[in-house]
Amino acid sequence: MSSTSRLAPVTVIGLGPMGRAMAATLMKAGHPVTVWNRTPSRADELVAEGAQRAVTPAAAVAAGELTILSLTDYQAMYDILGPVVEDPQQAGVLGGKVLVNLSSDTPDASREAAAWAAKHGASFVTGGVMVPAPAVGTPHAYVFYSGPKEVFDVHEPVLRMIGKPRYLGHDPGLAQLFYQANLDVFLTALSSLLHATALITAAGVPAAKFLPGALTTLTGIPAMIGDGLELARRLEAADHPGELSTAAMMGATADHILRTSKTVGIDVELPNAVKSHYDRAIAAGHGSKNWTALYEVIKSRS
Repeated sequence: MSSTSRLAPVTVIGLGPMGRAMAATLMKAGHPVTVWNRTPSRADELVAEGAQRAVTPAAAVAAGELTILSLTDYQAMYDILGPVVEDPQQAGVLGGKVLVNLSSDTPDASREAAAWAAKHGASFVTGGVMVPAPAVGTPHAYVFYSGPKEVFDVHEPVLRMIGKPRYLGHDPGLAQLFYQANLDVFLTALSSLLHATALITAAGVPAAKFLPGALTTLTGIPAMIGDGLELARRLEAADHPGELSTAAMMGATADHILRTSKTVGIDVELPNAVKSHYDRAIAAGHGSKNWTALYEVIKSRS
């Protein structure tokens, strides 16, 4: 495998906001960038700035050793590259190439994709970009990666341009697992923020009177729950001391939120789900323990 330099050519397939941001960042860093998108016009601005427009996916992959995919999901990769490898005249186009898929999907989809790439002679690295498109290439950007370390190490200098790499291990599914777990926290927080705002506005109170304080509550959670490593130790040890914030006490609040939501006529799916966690934890004998005891019912569907 060739070594990667600052000016190594890079191909970007998929030019949604994230793909365009990555291509622009790599170009700014000095890399020759080839781009391809199913809607060709999405490449126009990048081409005007110096990117090379590939006419076909095969030509895009052939332009260099490293191809970065930024697509809706992994099926989109198969839709684009599947016909290429199935064409006898282009079947070897992936041979010796490195595919870094920064699309979102499940850990199992990543593992299956790695096997598919290997079948066609390519190396496969999974990634999950943990910032929105405008933050790509900034000091705040970071990206989870997993897959063959020897492949990742060679291309790490290029990938670092997108965001600080956090390599997790050889298993191709790990990057997606960490990506989805972080988005689990993020998406749930966003839904709770909107639900709480609906709770307030249903009473005729302007959202502007609520949201600044709600964001303070949201950003204050780390200080409330303490050090992440200590929390991890307690969860792994099933250590849930109940001096403060017991499951029974927090469960009562969850019930009040659900009842208030019903009264004002807003959606109750989220508070129902939260109350269910407390109800099941209390039923399992964890009512006098800390709220972290919910972990005991969440981690097992049984």
